Amino acid sequence: MTETSQAHDRLMDDIYRYQRRIYDVTRKYYLLGRDELIDRMDPAPDAHILEIACGTGRNLDRIDQRYPGRHLYGLDISEEMLTSARTKLGDRAMLAQGDACWFAPQALFGRDGFDHVVLSYSLSMIPDWQSAITEALRHTAPGGHVHIVDFGDQGDLPGGFRTLLHAWLARFHVTPRDDLGAVLQVLSGDRPVTVDHGWLYRRYAQIATVTPG
Repeated sequence: MTETSQAHDRLMDDIYRYQRRIYDVTRKYYLLGRDELIDRMDPAPDAHILEIACGTGRNLDRIDQRYPGRHLYGLDISEEMLTSARTKLGDRAMLAQGDACWFAPQALFGRDGFDHVVLSYSLSMIPDWQSAITEALRHTAPGGHVHIVDFGDQGDLPGGFRTLLHAWLARFHVTPRDDLGAVLQVLSGDRPVTVDHGWLYRRYAQIATVTPG
């Protein structure tokens, strides 16, 4: 890892050393749209599915319940969170520590490309979040998809809600990416992408599927 990655690694471990024990119980009330993302995936029976910043393994567990028999992989920069994920998932998923902005899946998981790559409420916690999207696209197999859900701009919710939410999220080093839709439209790297971006729950959350060309 780079020096910046190591600093972020330490920060995430500090945040989640104790929070990981209550993470799934508390986050279900405001990390909205995660199950909507999973329902939209519709992976093939032999699909290989990677979640970047998999946290406690909650989403991979749901994917396994919804689509049993798929090949599951999880990457997270926090060893603390991976401790919880390993307990939850056992041998149902291959898990590894790594930086969302640069990682070597062949070395970590024994393969280079994935049919589905998931980024669930992670871009808002990754400082160089655009690089994380580029990296996700780089490791998406031909015909595959990148699935994203994260905080929206709260544009259709009562006045003042956005200010209060952002102030509270900042305590956990979370910054909603209000321009995610626009960034996805222009982000292509070395190949074009097709983007399906939309809003959920009066723009509380945003959800997108990105398909490399």
